[in-house]
Amino acid sequence: MKFGALVLGLSAVMLAAMGMSGTAAERHPSLPDRYDYREVNRDVPVKNQRNLGTCWSFASLTALETSLPKKDRTDLSEDHMSLWNQFPRGQKDGGDYIMALAYLLSWEGPVPETEDVYGDGKRTEDADEIWHVQEVRLYAPKDYERIKQAVYETGGVQSCFYSDLEWTGGDTAFYSSRTASYYCDEKKEANHDAVIIGWDDGYPKENFKKQPEGDGAFLCVNSWGEQFGDGGCFYISYYDANIGVTNVGYSRVEEPDNYDHIYQTDLGGWVGQIGYGRDTAWFANVYTAGSRESLKAVGFYATGPDSEYEIYIVRNADGEESLGDRIAAGAGSFTDAGYYTVSLDRSVSLKKGEKFAVAVKITSPGKIHPVAMEYDPGDGKRKVDLTDGEGYISYDGKSWFRAEEENCNVCLKAYTADR
Repeated sequence: MKFGALVLGLSAVMLAAMGMSGTAAERHPSLPDRYDYREVNRDVPVKNQRNLGTCWSFASLTALETSLPKKDRTDLSEDHMSLWNQFPRGQKDGGDYIMALAYLLSWEGPVPETEDVYGDGKRTEDADEIWHVQEVRLYAPKDYERIKQAVYETGGVQSCFYSDLEWTGGDTAFYSSRTASYYCDEKKEANHDAVIIGWDDGYPKENFKKQPEGDGAFLCVNSWGEQFGDGGCFYISYYDANIGVTNVGYSRVEEPDNYDHIYQTDLGGWVGQIGYGRDTAWFANVYTAGSRESLKAVGFYATGPDSEYEIYIVRNADGEESLGDRIAAGAGSFTDAGYYTVSLDRSVSLKKGEKFAVAVKITSPGKIHPVAMEYDPGDGKRKVDLTDGEGYISYDGKSWFRAEEENCNVCLKAYTADR
């Protein structure tokens, strides 16, 4: 291997990406002590995944729906997401939010529920997406004030936790059906996704079956229908060992005519990371323009908070040697880890058939593998095609190595408009 060890495993990747933060962050001045989407007309109808392992797709699309203006909210299709042919295991074996991001960021969806109805085991292949997700933020683990701020200002936050909940809503070791409250004091592997849609700092610790050390809880909406919990919702203690470790917010969703074309090679999404044992690395992809187009923006992941980037464009790209002949096209930073679409300082006119490259220098403090990449970890959750692109990795922006030779695709997209 020419450029450093891979970070294997979805949970390891994302926990490393988001960094750790305590629960005692300074309160955002605009946040109330208690907040509930149901009381401020921001909730969406509770859904029911029934007996399929699709909580990840329900949580993702519920969070996305709550991030839309009320006038634009539409019931979105979980079948279309979970039955995508990139996910060969189907609906019974479960999934994760990495898969949801891969689907949404590839512009494969979302599509309306009316176009692809849940539960029939079939996917409507010719359904058109009605939104383009252009930014997804991954909030730091256990940073409860940041989570609350996102819920208050942007939309529901998708989070996973360890669940021993029963479909019937009956009591379990950690759940009280009387108060619809949940608290697990044991660190366990997450096995269920829900959406945080509120909180109550004064929620009594006495309400939990096992009593936590203090008051306070998040309000979550589940995907088991209105018969579960409190009309489909439940409270989970701030002191739960597993909630708030992974936190996904859909922070930029646009009309589907924002760009005309997307160029990409990472349909499986951010599966791992690669680098050189330091917090800075370069990555690039080469594409061929399908028509006369204007390159408007590029999209990529910040694998950690407080990342800084520089974007460059290469015209008439021809192999790794041409990557040195690049033009600066933008620079900036991101507060949160996540996926971002960055508009270029000025658009670049492309000729039909022209090969062009996007190159990015990324610095993610504290990371030793700062570049997000797609590869096949052998878990059977996704298909990975290493023949669909031309990607490169570099230590210094001078010497470049083919990513595909290391069995991975770099996560880097380009957005164009017809001209």
